[in-house]
Amino acid sequence: MHNKLRALKAAFPHTIPVMTGYLFLGAAFGILLNSKGYHFGWAILMSFFIYAGSMQFIAVNLLTVAFNPINAFLITLIVNARHLFYGVSMLKNFKGIGSLKPYLIAGLTDETYSILCSTEPPDGIDKTWFMFFITLLNQMYWVIASAAGGLIGSLFTFDTMGIDFVMTALFVVIFINQWKSEKKHIPAITGVAVSVICLLIFGPENFIIPSMALIVLALTVFKKNIEEGF
Repeated sequence: MHNKLRALKAAFPHTIPVMTGYLFLGAAFGILLNSKGYHFGWAILMSFFIYAGSMQFIAVNLLTVAFNPINAFLITLIVNARHLFYGVSMLKNFKGIGSLKPYLIAGLTDETYSILCSTEPPDGIDKTWFMFFITLLNQMYWVIASAAGGLIGSLFTFDTMGIDFVMTALFVVIFINQWKSEKKHIPAITGVAVSVICLLIFGPENFIIPSMALIVLALTVFKKNIEEGF
């Protein structure tokens, strides 16, 4: 028990930046879901069992349109395809960690992955429990924020128009930071160019799936050229 408590104390400071971001994003999700007529309990359940920030925002829209399982499956697969690569890169870190492995895999979000890849536990701290508490704390932040947002939305009536733009704003900020931190901008330019072309061809309602598929295809086919800078 003492070892677990030490691991929790060591993990918490690394999750503070994630907490500040999740509190706002999770609350926005809860408010948006409530605005569509769903009880705040659904926000808790979705954040606990789905736990996929961007996909949860997309799911709000999927819940309000005609049910199309194939479309929902393809969007979910493409939006979260990056987790395939996360999982492969964490095979070594997750090797031999026992019963905690399924949860660590399920809780591997972008932010958690970033912390686990860049942080080592202090001397004397069990690495498995250190990774577990980082993952658990991050999810708890998201669940609590989603619940708070759903509750706030049920208690107060206000115009929620534009609140779903919070994820778009987040991705724009991530894009700008990636652009500044990377010397090679070919992947970013490819993503923007393919998205614009698909938007013009397929329209705003149907461009997401083909653009994501073509981006993955282009980056896979030209991976070697991109790494070498053409």
